[in-house]
Amino acid sequence: MTENEDEIVNRPAAEESHDDIYDDEGSVRQDFLTLVGAAITDRDVLFLRQNVARLHESELGDLIEAIQPDQRLAMIRLLGDDFDMTALTEVDETIRMQIVDQMPNDQIAAAIGDLDSDDAVYILEDLDDEDREEILAQLPFTERVRLRRALDYPESSAGRRMQTEFVAVPPFWTVGQTIDYMRDEEDLPESFTQIFVIDPTFKLLGAVNLDAILRTKRGVKIETIMHATNHPIPAEMDQEEAAQLFEQYDLLSAAVVDENERLVGVLTIDDVVDVIQEEAEEDLLRLGGVGDEELSDSIAETSRSRVPWLAVNLVTAFMAASVISLFEATIQEIVALAVLMPIVAGMGGNAGSQTMTVTVRALATRNLDIHNAFRVVRREAGVGLLNGLIFGVSIGAVAGFWFQDPNIGGIIATAMLINMMAAAIAGILIPLSLDRFGADPAVSSAVFVTTVTDITGFFAFLGLATWWFM
Repeated sequence: MTENEDEIVNRPAAEESHDDIYDDEGSVRQDFLTLVGAAITDRDVLFLRQNVARLHESELGDLIEAIQPDQRLAMIRLLGDDFDMTALTEVDETIRMQIVDQMPNDQIAAAIGDLDSDDAVYILEDLDDEDREEILAQLPFTERVRLRRALDYPESSAGRRMQTEFVAVPPFWTVGQTIDYMRDEEDLPESFTQIFVIDPTFKLLGAVNLDAILRTKRGVKIETIMHATNHPIPAEMDQEEAAQLFEQYDLLSAAVVDENERLVGVLTIDDVVDVIQEEAEEDLLRLGGVGDEELSDSIAETSRSRVPWLAVNLVTAFMAASVISLFEATIQEIVALAVLMPIVAGMGGNAGSQTMTVTVRALATRNLDIHNAFRVVRREAGVGLLNGLIFGVSIGAVAGFWFQDPNIGGIIATAMLINMMAAAIAGILIPLSLDRFGADPAVSSAVFVTTVTDITGFFAFLGLATWWFM
C-alpha cells in the first residue's frame, strides 16, 4: 500500500474535506483518481465505501465525470445501496443517460424512492416513457402520484423544479400541535424554512417562518402568527422567471400553486441556484450557436449541434462576398483596399458582439424592456460614435502612414466610424426585434449582427474608395 493510499484509507471520514479530493485548480486529484480506478479494477468495495460513498453528491458527481467511462457503471454497481443517486443530478445529461440506460429499472426505482421529489423528477424526466412508467409503478402510491403530477408540468417550469414534500397545517392548529406534528411525522422534507397554512381544499392561506414557531408559546393558534405568502409561484411559470422572483425578493423558499391556488409544492433556493447557472450557461452557448452542447457529447453529436448555424453563417458570408464583388474593379486598382478590408469588418463585428451580448443578457434578466429601450439605444449609439472616432482616427493615421496616402487613411477612418455606429445600433436593435417577435435573441442574434457589420463595413469602405478614387 502506498503512502497516499494509506492516508486516504485510514483517515477518519469526519476529517474529510473539500481539499481531500480536489487539487489547487479545483479538479479531482489525479492520485485520488488513480486509487479509485485501482479499487474498481480490484473490486475493492471496502475502499469505495470508505472513500467514495462518503463524498458529497456534488463531489461524487465530479468524480463520476472524471473517471473513465467504462469505470462509471462498475463503480456504481460495486457501491450498490451505498451509491447516492442524487450525484446523477450533478453530471452532464449525456453521462447521466449513459449510466441510467445501463441500470436495471428496479435498481433505479429503489434508489429514487430515497430521493427528494425534485431530484427524482430530474432523473426521470429524460427517460423513455416505457422505462419511466415501469419505474413509477414500483413506487408507493403517494410518491408515485406526486412524481407524476410534477412530470405533467411543462419542461423548464417551476412545477418541474418544485419539491413536493412540504409542511402544511390548518390555521386553527396551535403552535404546540404543529411542533408535535413535525416531531412525529416521518414523511417530511429533510430541511425547510417555512410552514404553509392551508384550508381543507389545500388552498394556500399563508405561511409561518420557523423562527416565529420557536418564539411563540404553544397555545397560540397558527392563524395568529401566519403572514401572507411571499410571492406564490404558479406551477406553469417558467423556471427562469421564478428564479428572478427569488433574486428580486431575496427568497429562501416559495410556495408553488396550481391554477386553483392550491398548494402543490415548494421551490427552494438550492434549486433556483441551479436554474440560474443553467440559464446563464444556456445563453452563453446559444450566443455561440452551439445549442445544448456538453463536454461529454460525442464527435457526431457535437458536430450535429454546430452545423445548422455554421450553414447559416455560410449563407451570410456569401452575402458579404457579393458586396465585395460589386467593387472588384476598385480593389484591382487599389490593392491597399484588400489589405485593409478585414480590419473594418472585424472591428465592426467585435463591437456588435459586445453590444449584442449586453443586450441579450439584459433581455434575459428582464432589465431591458419597452420602457427603457430608447434610452439604451441612444446610449449604445453614443458609444458606437465615440469608439468609431477613437479607432477611426487611430487606424486612419496608421493606414495613411503605412501606404503613404492620406486619402486611404481618411477613407478607412470614415468607414470605421460608420461601421462602428452600425454595429452598436444593430447589436441592440436586432436582439430587441427578435425578442419582440417571439424568437430567442440568444440563438439568432449573432448571425444577423455579423451580417450587418460585414455588409456595412465592406460597402462603406469600398463605396467611399470608389467614390473618391474612381
